Amino acid sequence: MSSEVRVRFAPSPTGYLHVGGARTALFNWLYARHHGGKFILRIEDTDKARNTQEAVQVILDGLRWLGLDWDEGPEAGGEHGPYFQSEREDIYLRHFLQLKDAGHLYEDQGAWRFRSQRAVVTVDDAVCGSINFDLSNPETHPDMTIRRPDGSWIFHFVNVVDDIEMRITHVIRGEDHLSNTPKHLELFKALGHTPPRYAHIPLILNKDGSKMSKRDAGASITGYIDGGYAPEAVRNYLSLLGWSPKENREILEISETVQLFDLAGINRKNAHFDLDKCLWLNAQHIGKMPVARLKELSQPFLRQAGIVSSQPDELDKVLLLVREKLKLLSDVPDWISHFFTEAYPFAPEAVAKVFGNATAPERLLALANSLEALNPWSAEAIEHALKETAASFGAKHTELLLPTRVAVSGRASGPNLFPMLEILGRAGTVSRIRHALELHAARP
Repeated sequence: MSSEVRVRFAPSPTGYLHVGGARTALFNWLYARHHGGKFILRIEDTDKARNTQEAVQVILDGLRWLGLDWDEGPEAGGEHGPYFQSEREDIYLRHFLQLKDAGHLYEDQGAWRFRSQRAVVTVDDAVCGSINFDLSNPETHPDMTIRRPDGSWIFHFVNVVDDIEMRITHVIRGEDHLSNTPKHLELFKALGHTPPRYAHIPLILNKDGSKMSKRDAGASITGYIDGGYAPEAVRNYLSLLGWSPKENREILEISETVQLFDLAGINRKNAHFDLDKCLWLNAQHIGKMPVARLKELSQPFLRQAGIVSSQPDELDKVLLLVREKLKLLSDVPDWISHFFTEAYPFAPEAVAKVFGNATAPERLLALANSLEALNPWSAEAIEHALKETAASFGAKHTELLLPTRVAVSGRASGPNLFPMLEILGRAGTVSRIRHALELHAARP
């Protein structure tokens, strides 16, 4: 076995990247990065009926979105390829003949089976501990098929061969594979190789204890991409599904997670998936995200909404203003669209609430006149002008906040008003107030 840590993620391209697979990839990636080792991506695409290039691309795109770069594998190359099982036929045949020549295989109705040693096999697992599997009974543990009558290979065989050829030192995978491990250990022994260290991580279950399926909410990584989640948040959440950094810490940057992650921190019990918790973490990460990163991640949603900023740094200022209000990146257009168009819609209930009050038009007109002459134009100066205008009518300044907000944005809620008006500018703010008055009130 190599002294360098070498781990792998070996998905089957069947149409989507499941959250469980993504968590497995993340744990392997974290372990490799923590130990300065290599993370290998291997595509198990021997099922020709189900596997497509489009499905492979979904996996590659999903891993890249999560920030899980691989050191060897598709598009990265490496010394131990090919990294698609469909391209490794000669390698499998060589190991098959080795087993056959050594008397470990026999033919049974066209299929080739591996002759079990009929012994107790001990799996020394880094997470589950030492577990004995009694393979002595051929009725409960029949000899496993290595090659089908049509010449295709069984998962157990090619999995072990690939781990040997790619010099895998640690296999970190879901606990549902634990029962396969004694079979794999028998194959390693028959092929004359030391097996990797196994670590079977807890399953991810729904809140009701059922196993997650592709139909469950939050099951597909594509759903997070399209739904407006930040990769940082999803990565953070997935790292907590079966692993704990201790001290009740939850919000972690990836550099911290790499530093803290090790197999000893993986829990034995199953993890329960909670999409609400992931959404909460998403808001936490967005709320403190550098504006440049927030702008980068928001671009697909801004383009879809047709929002374009013509002024330098304007989008940065707007995003900084609304950042702490966001739960999803897909919410960004709704929060900021009115900054970038004079033709913003007015919410009927907000208009009724403001302009149903006979005092609002007169006060808004007075505020527009005051702001038109305001110099300098700053959030502090705007706030002072609004308070003075309200006081001139014998009103509290809070009575003028909602009318002003509705006039300049068309809605009753939004980011902090005074910084918002500062960004809109003097001309923009005044013209919006006057336009709202023309639309919704008779001029006093």
